[in-house]
Amino acid sequence: MAVRKIRANCRSVTGLVADDQSARSTAYESSLERDFIKHLLFNKNVLKHEEQPLTIDFTDTSGKQRRYTPDLLVSYRKDVALTKDWRPLLAEVKYRSDLFQHWAELKPKFRAARAYARERSWDFVVVTEQELRTSYLTNITFLLEFRKHPVNEVLTRPLLETVAGMSPATPASLLTFLSNDATQKATLLPALWQLVANGRIGVDLEKRLTMRTPIWLRRSKERRERDEPTARVSAGSSHRMRGQALRYFPHSES
Repeated sequence: MAVRKIRANCRSVTGLVADDQSARSTAYESSLERDFIKHLLFNKNVLKHEEQPLTIDFTDTSGKQRRYTPDLLVSYRKDVALTKDWRPLLAEVKYRSDLFQHWAELKPKFRAARAYARERSWDFVVVTEQELRTSYLTNITFLLEFRKHPVNEVLTRPLLETVAGMSPATPASLLTFLSNDATQKATLLPALWQLVANGRIGVDLEKRLTMRTPIWLRRSKERRERDEPTARVSAGSSHRMRGQALRYFPHSES
């Protein structure tokens, strides 16, 4: 439960992001927080996330007592091999301009948050628009809409069976292989995007989705080995933690 109530204000965008899988909504205080929450909702390896999860009391360098409330606490699934050893992630979402402008005020807060997280075997990370506002966000915003609808196996079965035998394949070539009828293609297309959204058909979400985007059957071992190395980021802990929070790496156990 949030320790601080998020109120509407005239300086930023506030609202709720609905999770259609769990029937709960997450409050946000800025459009940047909203975008971060979209990443978490799309990531099926996330077990849960809590907004404004706790308040940390600390003493600043002048000896004054201060308080700091991070934006979110993210927990990962333990029943998935990829994420079973990932630690809970305490996160702050900030525009880069705010970091530069208010660094003197923010630095002791972040130092306190890192210490608090370390004591609990958690991680703490600051996420900015540089990591959030990419083609990946554009793609998952589009794909999240297709998760709202029930799966129609009558439509998905031929898509999966056909794409398994096509190399290379794109949405356009897959639909053309299945039918030359424009109406039938229009019927199949939402089912195809739903398969992508649920991780059953693979794409490179770092590039803008189009009808010419390469696609493949996700369960292919060769493709899975090609995709998942990005989940094992080793270029510094902050980069690794942001990668875990911001990217969904589907695999057979999800």
